[in-house]
Amino acid sequence: MIREEIETHRDLNVPGLLRRRVDVWLPPEYRCDPDRRFQVLYMHDGQMVFDSTHARSGGWKVNQTIKNLAKQHKISPPIVVAIPSTLNRNYEYLPRKPLDYPGGMKTIEASKSGRLNPEKQQLSTVLIEWMVETVKTEIDKLYRTLPEPENTALMGSSLGGLLSLYMLCEYPNVYGKAACLSTHWPVVGDGMIAYLEENLPEPGHHQLYFDYGSEGLDSGYAPWQAKVDALLREKGWREGVDFESWSFPGEDHSAEAWAGRVHIPLTFLFGTTEY
Repeated sequence: MIREEIETHRDLNVPGLLRRRVDVWLPPEYRCDPDRRFQVLYMHDGQMVFDSTHARSGGWKVNQTIKNLAKQHKISPPIVVAIPSTLNRNYEYLPRKPLDYPGGMKTIEASKSGRLNPEKQQLSTVLIEWMVETVKTEIDKLYRTLPEPENTALMGSSLGGLLSLYMLCEYPNVYGKAACLSTHWPVVGDGMIAYLEENLPEPGHHQLYFDYGSEGLDSGYAPWQAKVDALLREKGWREGVDFESWSFPGEDHSAEAWAGRVHIPLTFLFGTTEY
């Protein structure tokens, strides 16, 4: 990886959240065409997004995949904003509102602690507000972005996938697309289904991508994903147009697995009409 492609911002931190850097990867086309504006992909667990030494399996290598897809004219390459998780990940990535719906606390109540730390319970609310009001605002100011919802996407895996979906529902006028890989549905379970029933955006203006494997944590996701897919169809979302839902038998819950199939959501969210 050419290190000059990534710019790091350390001055975007706000009170209430643990400090973290924000890495911005610019596709080669960004510097080759100074008049062109670009779509933006915001990715959770940013320490795993590129070929990072922080990830045991080497990271998602999403920058390499984007460059390869762009060379094949399959996608319009986006700017990638990688936002690392912190020691508070389990709280920062836990959607707050679904906890208040029936069944939303069932998994947590059945855990060893049986409760949430009240001081950390609002961290996901603080995080997503920070991403909208501070991070996106700064990115749109510093870079040649296409800032509209239809050009602004989210992506994450596991809890990061769950948070991506939640953010699109909470801010449908900011984010138009979300890719949720190996979404960790069980943590909020029926609470998330009930929340989606009331808060999914109307079909026709957004895109959602979902997938899951069959091994490890992913082995319990199929029933939940089936409920979400059924709900989307019921509300008029068109499969293959407004949303896609993939199953990958034999794949587990790992960065290596997500890296191996990240080209699929990238093509769905950023695919060119030419392709």
